[in-house]
Amino acid sequence: MARDYASRRPGSWLAAAAAALLLAAQGIWCQKVRVEEELEAYPTESVDLRCQFIDGGGLTKLTQVSWIWEPVDGQRDNIAVYHPVYGESFPNLSFKGRVAFLHNRLENPSIRISNLRMSDAGRYTCEYATYPSGNEQGTTTLIMLAKPRNSANVVTVQAGTKSVVVARCEAADGKPAATIKWLASVGGNHSTSSTSGPDGTVTVRSEYRLVPTAADNGREVTCMVDQRTQERPWVNSVKLSVEYPPSVSIEGYDNNWYVGRSDAALLCLANANPAPTTVTWTAASGPLPETVVVDGNRLEVRKVDDAVNTTFICEVKNKHGASRHQITTFVSEALEDPSSAGTVAGVVIGSLLALLLVVALIAVLLTRSRRQQRRGYPSSGDSIATGSGGSNGGDYGNKARLLFSSSANNGSKNGGTGANNNGPIYTYREGCDATGTLTE
Repeated sequence: MARDYASRRPGSWLAAAAAALLLAAQGIWCQKVRVEEELEAYPTESVDLRCQFIDGGGLTKLTQVSWIWEPVDGQRDNIAVYHPVYGESFPNLSFKGRVAFLHNRLENPSIRISNLRMSDAGRYTCEYATYPSGNEQGTTTLIMLAKPRNSANVVTVQAGTKSVVVARCEAADGKPAATIKWLASVGGNHSTSSTSGPDGTVTVRSEYRLVPTAADNGREVTCMVDQRTQERPWVNSVKLSVEYPPSVSIEGYDNNWYVGRSDAALLCLANANPAPTTVTWTAASGPLPETVVVDGNRLEVRKVDDAVNTTFICEVKNKHGASRHQITTFVSEALEDPSSAGTVAGVVIGSLLALLLVVALIAVLLTRSRRQQRRGYPSSGDSIATGSGGSNGGDYGNKARLLFSSSANNGSKNGGTGANNNGPIYTYREGCDATGTLTE
């Protein structure tokens, strides 16, 4: 019937809508208790809950005001009451000594709660008893915040084939709950769980897991915690701790051990976590040679001889196991002293140079001798001078052989007759030129 009536009257639905808006507006303007809608606070701090009664016409009579705490739905506890005649009252023992009125006036019954606790969170209602309108109220929601206590740590594990927890990150007793992320270059995954405390705080825990290897030891994983109370994310990096048995190698052998060498040594290197507990040197041929001295992971040969022509073995142990490595050394004959070799080389080179010098000198002397012989003794094809006035057009050098017969001389005196049985006469001319003239 109502629907039919409204449909028969034009604009009736508009009237109904206007009435609804008017009622809403009256409800808004009739709100006489002014409070803050929401506040945030931290433990051990203080907070002011403000309340003020607004009476535009001054027709409302205030009887008393109360602050009512609602920690959860359905629970209402008076924590502070003010009466203009009877004064203040604080009936809730959990707020005793922590709550106080700021102005002691009905029109402005604001309170302060000190030494806040996480359990103080909830709704706080400022409620007036008035005449003639009855009770008037306004509600403020108090949100308690807590900064989490963040931490990150590694879990020492042993290298293996199963996925295990290698690092943990925790954001304890925070409100609201924190979120945790991991940043890592190693392959792995994480799981997160949370636990609520009796005071409304939340503890968030996250575990990072992987299959650990020796190569993962010392690598970094980073935990990042984000939470409302923090200005920026909390970041902390930790280094993984993976334990494993030793792996061993030997260094120092240069394939040049010769008899008499005094600077030969071997070094046993081990990669292990934790550090090796023992390092042992042995020889495959039996006891270590007398010329060998062992100092931890170093084996030093004081003087190389045939006794070190063997196989040396280094064994390393830690709590997770043992490992060994061996190397065979070969000893060659003694090498010449570099200084004596240099001396011998110098002598050889000097002897060769001296020999070359002698050969060159002999060659020069032979050449000069041959030249002088050719100049002093003419060959059979040359003519010989027959007199002082004779001319032959040849040069016989400093030495010339002249043949004179006594018959020639006598012939010049005796008319060219007579004979001379004397033999040939050899004479030497000094400094003669081509004409037979004597020179200086």
